[in-house]
Amino acid sequence: MTRLVDAVAATGSASVVLTGGGIGTKVLTELAAAPARDAVDWRRVEVWWGDERFLPTGDPQRNETGARNALLDHVEVLPQHVHPLPGPDGPDGPNPEAAADRYARELRAAAQPQDRSGVPTFDVLLLGIGPDAHVASLFPGAPALYEDDRTVVAVRGAPKPPPVRLSLTMPAIRAASQVWILASGAEKAGAVRLALSGAGPVQVPAAGARGSQQTLFLLDRAAAAEVPVQLSRFASP
Repeated sequence: MTRLVDAVAATGSASVVLTGGGIGTKVLTELAAAPARDAVDWRRVEVWWGDERFLPTGDPQRNETGARNALLDHVEVLPQHVHPLPGPDGPDGPNPEAAADRYARELRAAAQPQDRSGVPTFDVLLLGIGPDAHVASLFPGAPALYEDDRTVVAVRGAPKPPPVRLSLTMPAIRAASQVWILASGAEKAGAVRLALSGAGPVQVPAAGARGSQQTLFLLDRAAAAEVPVQLSRFASP
């Protein structure tokens, strides 16, 4: 929250990219209950998502649905500042590729001239990490990990349900000033270790998720069990 407060104070606005899954929703729930929540001027915060299940609006499996229930419905964020990824009930219907292109255009429209990646320079981008070290909906070995030009892609055949998703690509993720990778539980410990080991991002996507200014791994004790003490806090160059 301090990062968002500082961004609003410095520039008059802030942008955050949310993640889903159990850890992402839990963090937002805790944030909604924290007294410091009201230190953020939510009317000046732009909210984006790093990935989404290609399901209709309101579906309980959508990251957007979890974020609204956990936090967004409890703060004064402006509706026009909330940018959910489209679902099959959106203007492009059941065409995830067209929906991905639409979100890419929305990101481009919000970017500033100095944002060379074609997306806003997000202040904070949150990511969960899977036991296989995937982040967003970028799974190990997926073609999307070779993407250099597009900022948003459709993902078909994801190895966990639902199989069709939309995701930011690695170049879009790396446009963030700060990337925060969240992990909880012993089943994530091996993935966290690999992400900090210098592995290649095609086989270990979390190893490629880095902020332009800082990268933080926010872990509970179980998730950090295989991380050497000197790497318990990682910051990108």
